Amino acid sequence: MEHQLLCCEVETIRRAYLDVNLLNGRVLQTMLKAEETCSPSVSYFKCVQKEILPYMRKIVATWMLEVCEEQKCEEEVFPLAMNYLDRFLSFEPLKKSRLQLLGATCMFVASKMKETIPLTAEKLCIYTDNSIRPHELLQMELLLVNKLKWNLAAMTPHDFIEHFLTKMPVADDTKQIIRKHAQTFVALCATDVKFISNPPSMIAAGSVVAAVQGLHLGNTNTFLSYQNLTHFLSQVIKCDPDCLRACQEQIESLLESSLRQAQQHNISSETKTVEDEADLSCTPTDVRDVNI
Repeated sequence: MEHQLLCCEVETIRRAYLDVNLLNGRVLQTMLKAEETCSPSVSYFKCVQKEILPYMRKIVATWMLEVCEEQKCEEEVFPLAMNYLDRFLSFEPLKKSRLQLLGATCMFVASKMKETIPLTAEKLCIYTDNSIRPHELLQMELLLVNKLKWNLAAMTPHDFIEHFLTKMPVADDTKQIIRKHAQTFVALCATDVKFISNPPSMIAAGSVVAAVQGLHLGNTNTFLSYQNLTHFLSQVIKCDPDCLRACQEQIESLLESSLRQAQQHNISSETKTVEDEADLSCTPTDVRDVNI
């Protein structure tokens, strides 16, 4: 074991120990106040943007999520990048031809904020099929941070999830399962324009409730029952329980529509594959073309 090959060593990311002082009530109250300062405008499609439409944002957001997943970015990178994108579009009119450039730039800056080893400009340009150049991305980075007034430490739903889980009397392994499901819901919400109007704390709470409901954990733990959990989380974030339920129902509806679209896409892909195979001839082309 003394003579292990260096090339076989796995490089691990060093992480700080969890500081319980950062999860107390005073910090949470400060976060609830701070989230209001970094929220995008709900009506920027009507009031600011001339060319960009909601479906275009959906396409770019889906592409950004795929890039973040393929690069195994931290969970916070994608929602933070979408926060930058929405806030920028709330202030600055943009041509639709530059929307992907903005999306790449938002990932570039968000990864610098949240990653130990951030995404490089060159790598992001490759993901655009080299439709943008590194110097264009760096120029857009300057414009982005200036328009955001260098206010880059925005609150995301991920910042609130850990606070909620800490206050919930459930086992650690159960918390881990809830956390993973809630993080998936948060990423899904970031791709949909309907959730721009909801503050991060509301999306985080709705995602936790949706995760618990989907896992049917309320059957074995009365605290996790639908009524008790929504009442508890609505008190934590100081909102109306009905608003939280509406957000959770929106999240579940979004999940259903996303799954339906994915199934339709898989069916159409399989159909196309079968049709392509049927078109293939069992005999060589030159033999079929012989005119006897």
